[in-house]
Amino acid sequence: MTDTPTRRRLPLLDRVKKLPAWSALVAGTLVGGLLGGAYGLLTPPSYTATSYVVAVPTGQATPDAARGFAQAYGRVATQLAVLGDAQVWAGVPVRTLRDSVRTATSPDAPMVSVTATATRPEQAVDMANAVSRALTRHAEDTKGSTQVRLVQFSRAVKPGGPASVPSAVTALVGASAGGLLGGLALLARPRRGGRDDDPVPAASVPGPATAADVQR
Repeated sequence: MTDTPTRRRLPLLDRVKKLPAWSALVAGTLVGGLLGGAYGLLTPPSYTATSYVVAVPTGQATPDAARGFAQAYGRVATQLAVLGDAQVWAGVPVRTLRDSVRTATSPDAPMVSVTATATRPEQAVDMANAVSRALTRHAEDTKGSTQVRLVQFSRAVKPGGPASVPSAVTALVGASAGGLLGGLALLARPRRGGRDDDPVPAASVPGPATAADVQR
């Protein structure tokens, strides 16, 4: 029977330990950039469109009252009573409007902005205008008691480009985050005091003269 020579393989952990210290920084940057770029490419683009309505006082209402009702209309714009009518003009379900439409108001001006986000620019425009139209209709029904009516100030227009972040930017952000994590891993890496294959220093042996002095 003959013995076959076996090739000694280092475990994976030993191989990792033998890598240079800066390899964690480079690997984190590369992996982060690849993941960030893939996220930007696989995520569909999104478009936003915004329409504006303004509260106008009628009768004995004051501008302060108009600003107060603008705040109130901004809060109810995404409620079911308004979105139920808006879905007819937008051509999308109420759930889509609730998830894609946001409103904003200003304490200094009696204005309400309605912003819609969608994967198609035309759909974003239709949703923003539909919610604004439904909101002005509801305000018109109650102007007898509120003395305030909503007027279309500006209709939403087709956006010129997507509002989502380009894949190049997501790749750069991913590379920065990966490099940061790699740097943290490099700082947290335990320092090695010495290697196992370093030569052990030989013990010092006293010379003949020193040995003779010891015997005395």
